[in-house]
Amino acid sequence: MPISAVADILAELAALEDPKARAVNERHGDAHGVNLSKLRSVAKKAGTSTDLGRSLWATGDVAGQLVALLVAKPRELPADEIDGMLRSTRSAKAHDWLVSYIAKKSPLAEELRMRWMDDPDADARAAAWSLTSARVQKSPDGLDLDALLDRIERELRDAPSREQWAMNETLAYIGIHHPALRERAIAIGDRLQVLADYPVPPNCTSPFAPAWIAEMVRRQG
Repeated sequence: MPISAVADILAELAALEDPKARAVNERHGDAHGVNLSKLRSVAKKAGTSTDLGRSLWATGDVAGQLVALLVAKPRELPADEIDGMLRSTRSAKAHDWLVSYIAKKSPLAEELRMRWMDDPDADARAAAWSLTSARVQKSPDGLDLDALLDRIERELRDAPSREQWAMNETLAYIGIHHPALRERAIAIGDRLQVLADYPVPPNCTSPFAPAWIAEMVRRQG
């Protein structure tokens, strides 16, 4: 029988809490201790319901909010509501999932990107850069890529960490997907050295933009 009541979902999530996982997650900005595969199973049982998602989000429980993002329908959420959700959580994972599962899939993605691009809040700007990365890859028509590179060159080094990561992603995707701008994107990355020393496990691609660009172009080719 599918679970649907908010109380039932929160109780199931509470039963899945692992104190050790919570300790690790809290170091990364996420106040929950639920294995994400198990959390996805809870969301699958709950089914798809934007109203349920709203109710779960309103609890403020991080694990509940993550389930909310999996059960809500992006097209049923207005821009102001998505904006409010973005500003009401400090969870790193909820922020990432909100961008990936709601904002990017919303028919209002471009409206949100433009709204957030010059927002005073760095987390909102980070969301805008993530949406920009998606456009750079999939629908770049109408984007001024040179102007984006100008802004990245000015702001990347001193940007707050979440915004810096998302901005760096845009830099890399411009270099990967737009050969005419590849040399400039690599030069910006080389000059700024952002994430150059980021620890990377063996056989994983570095987030340092010049290395990232070079590896992805090699794979394309």
